[in-house]
Amino acid sequence: MTENKFRLPRSVWVGFSFLTGLLGLAAVIAVLQGNPDARLPELRVLGPVTEFALTNQDGQATTLAAFTNHVWVADIVFTRCAGPCPRMTGQMCSLQNALPPGSAARLVTLTTDPVNDSPAVLKKYGQHFNADFNHWTFLTGTKAQIANLASDSLKLSAVPVKPEDRKDDADLFIHSTIFVLVDKHAQLRGIFETGGEGVDWTNAVQPRLLKAIRRLENE
Repeated sequence: MTENKFRLPRSVWVGFSFLTGLLGLAAVIAVLQGNPDARLPELRVLGPVTEFALTNQDGQATTLAAFTNHVWVADIVFTRCAGPCPRMTGQMCSLQNALPPGSAARLVTLTTDPVNDSPAVLKKYGQHFNADFNHWTFLTGTKAQIANLASDSLKLSAVPVKPEDRKDDADLFIHSTIFVLVDKHAQLRGIFETGGEGVDWTNAVQPRLLKAIRRLENE
């Protein structure tokens, strides 16, 4: 039996290959540029968040249980910071305002400067950034307590600047400028850059983070 093969013209195959290549390139560029419509990377478990005992802006003891069954986003700053901290706290405020009305997500800001950042100082700082304390918690404690949560669980680092290396009186710490995402089961699930070259918070990072929060809330 003679096989009857149907062959498309070579020009059609060339056009199809060219179109496929363009679509693939567009997808890669979308991911690299942080396009909010691009597919989110897998929100795999990066590690557990262990129990902690800290103090919030109202002077109340706060433990991991306060965030049970909540997706939450955390960062680390200090109120005397004249560098990235005001920007980061402004971005956290922007995220607070962008959360949909039905979201149960929580926001957590840790201080890396507990000597200065008492609950009262943190509350005043939060009020300056229009924090809704029903959803956004500011935490302080001893250096060891903060390190237990920040470094060991959330992968947020903070290193004191030596006095001789300080550029000014507010140049006290070098610390992470990321937001980290924790799921309802106290598992670290995502890391999001807030600044730096090529980082577009408003049009790229925040929409991706909001999308990630929704995904984890639906798990």
